[in-house]
Amino acid sequence: MTGEEPEHLTQAARRQAQVDPLAALRRPGDPPWDVYLTGTVFLDIVFTGLDSAPVRGTESWARGMGSSPGGVANMATALARLGLRTSLAAAFGDDHYGEYCWDALSQGEGIDLTASRTVPGWHSPVTVSMAYEGERTMVSHGHEPPPEEPAPDCPPRARAAVASLTPGTRASWIAQAAREGARIFADVGWDDTGAWDLAGLADLEHCEAFLPNAEEAKRYTGADCPRLAAHALTEYVPVAVVTLGSEGAYAVDRRTGEAAEVPAIAVEALDPTGAGDVFVAGFVTGSLAGWPLADRLAFAGLTAALSVQEFGGSLSAPGWSEIGAWWRRVQSVPGQEPAALRRYGFLDGLVPEELDRPWPLRRAVPTIGFRRSS
Repeated sequence: MTGEEPEHLTQAARRQAQVDPLAALRRPGDPPWDVYLTGTVFLDIVFTGLDSAPVRGTESWARGMGSSPGGVANMATALARLGLRTSLAAAFGDDHYGEYCWDALSQGEGIDLTASRTVPGWHSPVTVSMAYEGERTMVSHGHEPPPEEPAPDCPPRARAAVASLTPGTRASWIAQAAREGARIFADVGWDDTGAWDLAGLADLEHCEAFLPNAEEAKRYTGADCPRLAAHALTEYVPVAVVTLGSEGAYAVDRRTGEAAEVPAIAVEALDPTGAGDVFVAGFVTGSLAGWPLADRLAFAGLTAALSVQEFGGSLSAPGWSEIGAWWRRVQSVPGQEPAALRRYGFLDGLVPEELDRPWPLRRAVPTIGFRRSS
């Protein structure tokens, strides 16, 4: 890596990232963090291998189960595993679930939690996710959040920030981060009010890129086609990226006039939890590295496709070892379409031929709470 490295970027995180996509861009005096984000950390318990959705009045058995940090941890882990120096502000319960999530993110992933805190007496939020037939059903439980906002009044300096916009609500930290020079990348959840009013997304004015899914984009713009919706969104934000599910993704950059569409990579999905967060992380990585729009879109789709082949949300996110292994494998398959291979040719300059991984990426495990031997 070039430039001065933050003291709190642990040796474990350096080994895990292995590739620094921003190495050529780092200069003395840069912000200490590449990406800042804030939100709620859940403990995710994921059941997979269900033959069908649970039926009322019956008992279903799952062939697989995994536990991992979830919620905003999905995005934070995906960013860190792609080599970005990541800072997270979140509240953690002081129960065993909270301790597990803190350890998995801080020690396991090298994510900076300086802006986070443990809240005495607060129960960690929990989500149970059931994956079947390529879909998922979730049940969540959580107590009222702590009264203090997890986001500090003055967020740490970072090249970028990832925000989840809430209709009708401003988050003061977003404007503050933008004033400090951070590039803001935003997604949005389902609008339960049914208003679907872009004017209600007040913080969109601070954003460089907006990444809704196809249905959200159509509802916010009134367009019948998600591609037309992407173009309409560029009246409000410079870059609009619309995910198209099994069809891939479409993006428009108003500043350059570029438009790009990349089809989805066909994979056998084990668990789709967190795939959208991994997609955003891949797009942010390519954006900070200065890649062309089509490359950013292809990389985001690739990382999301690799993530659904593992259990759990955060711990299913791929690192550069998985990306490199995929790229070498697809090039060795006879009869590959040349155009499809060229779409991912930019990986040649990123992934070393042989990637040394001293230890495997941490994955979701069936049971949390095993004590390490001293």
